[in-house]
Amino acid sequence: MTRPVDSLWTRVICKQPGRYIGWPTITRTTAGELLAVFSGDREEHICPWGKTHLVRSSDDGETWSAPEIIRDSPLDDRDAGIIETARGTLLVSWFSATSFESNPDYRDYGATLTAQTREQYLGNWVLRSEDGGRTWGEPIRVNASAPHGPVQLRDGRILYLGVGRLNDERAIVAEESTDDGRTWNVIGTVAHPPKTAHRGLGEPHLAETASGKLVGLFRVGGHDMGERFLYQADSDDGGRTWTPARVTPMLGFPPHLTRLRDNQLLVVYGRRLAPFGQRARLSDDEGVTWEAGTERVVQAAPNDDLGYPASAQLADGSIVTVYYQVHEPGEKTCLMATRWQP
Repeated sequence: MTRPVDSLWTRVICKQPGRYIGWPTITRTTAGELLAVFSGDREEHICPWGKTHLVRSSDDGETWSAPEIIRDSPLDDRDAGIIETARGTLLVSWFSATSFESNPDYRDYGATLTAQTREQYLGNWVLRSEDGGRTWGEPIRVNASAPHGPVQLRDGRILYLGVGRLNDERAIVAEESTDDGRTWNVIGTVAHPPKTAHRGLGEPHLAETASGKLVGLFRVGGHDMGERFLYQADSDDGGRTWTPARVTPMLGFPPHLTRLRDNQLLVVYGRRLAPFGQRARLSDDEGVTWEAGTERVVQAAPNDDLGYPASAQLADGSIVTVYYQVHEPGEKTCLMATRWQP
């Protein structure tokens, strides 16, 4: 069963005419500012031109600034995440890719990239700002990558659950920083379910519950959209060990988790099977169950090029969820937001 959320408004917060926008994340700072990052100024879903952009709102999402480019490498910069740490540092994550070279339209550009350029820029990264995003430090290479980046735990550690490599093989890694995002170390892994069922776990996000348990949710691969339910694994020791991943009732991907002030867990995700749109569920038992039988529709979408929603809770308890999708027929995707009551 589905039901619409109690929506206060839905609006476009960034549109770049003729250009493609994708894969946003939002955070609310201690000063009450909303910050959203995304990959913008793109030609299409996979191309060389992706840049990491930032937009700001100081009035709970009513109005937004023009986009600022905070990272533009010679490669395709994708999947931007953002958090504000307990020390007030902004931490932005992303990965840089050369997958555009599979498209003949971009092979000539790919041929201009030297081995040194590829080695310098290809990979998974975080960027730090200690002045509210006015200036940024040098990129820091990390093992993990996930669309919405790391989270900070109550003990001060920053934990990044993402796709990385161990022993030169693809793995889901839990990577921590104990120095405000300056250095990183892998402390745990999550085992893939049997590969006969699907193509493995990917694009995770995590939240820390009131009891201290960590809940991680994962996208899975596969050609049949009707079988691509989110999977879940939990950790009771701060991310060092994880339960076997198990299937949830949530059809869509990828997840973004938020612990609300009443300690409920909120997950938002995109549904790329008709009826298309941005979806949400709540859990009041730390992820043991997810609103069995009820899925909330945050916003409908006209096609399956959508999603990567992420949420932030405002001072009045309402939620602002950002996502990307087509706004008007014939346009490329843009960045949109819905404010709603949980």
